[in-house]
Amino acid sequence: MLQVVIIGSGNVAQHLIKAFAAIVQVQLVQAFARHPENLSHLLPKEKITNSFNDLSEADVYIIAVSDDAITEVSSQLPLEGKLVVHTSGSASLDQLDSKNRRGVFYPLQTFTKNKSVDFSTVPICLESEHKEDYRILETLGYALANSVYRIDSAQRQSLHVAAVFVGNFTNHLYGIGSRICKENHISFDILKPLIRETASKINTLTPLQAQTGPALRNDKNTLQRHLDFLKDSNQKEIYTLLTQSIQKAHEQKL
Repeated sequence: MLQVVIIGSGNVAQHLIKAFAAIVQVQLVQAFARHPENLSHLLPKEKITNSFNDLSEADVYIIAVSDDAITEVSSQLPLEGKLVVHTSGSASLDQLDSKNRRGVFYPLQTFTKNKSVDFSTVPICLESEHKEDYRILETLGYALANSVYRIDSAQRQSLHVAAVFVGNFTNHLYGIGSRICKENHISFDILKPLIRETASKINTLTPLQAQTGPALRNDKNTLQRHLDFLKDSNQKEIYTLLTQSIQKAHEQKL
């Protein structure tokens, strides 16, 4: 059984704590939080510490903090020769202090407070300096999820950028659509079947093949009517930029 310590108390840390606590192959021995009350609803008091000097012995120490804090936190750990990993999609392996064996345990998913995640469906991206450490992380990954990938720092950076496009940016566009509906007294629920169908298409088609809409058709009258309708300059700019991007991607069809 692998023994794990989680360092952090944010969204990712809390989701990992819940997930590890529910599987028998892993023993979550402790969690670190600067403010222990942030984890008191997940763990008994004796399993939470706010002192790095009181960290328990473990096989893997998982730093689940903001990207900007990884270097500082890893340098403060009073550990040497231990397997210490971070969970960031954009931070490199080198941002961890070299006094320990370094690795990455990156669950590629969006994590929101109070929204449960089925980790069995989450891809786990791994990187390590040593083969034996990769085997440990692979065991940990498969205890949590069905899909584990060896992804180096450069690949993970590109993957994270791609994830921002398909996840964060797409969600922001949902927000714009929701705002337009609200301003015109329309229920956003009307758009949800369209959202589900669009997302499901990528299971059988490439995004290029699944593209539809007035930009693809180069329907100039419709495009202009949409721009005339939009009063928000930011929305106009986004609409124009995305239209141009779609047309450039499909220019051979126009």
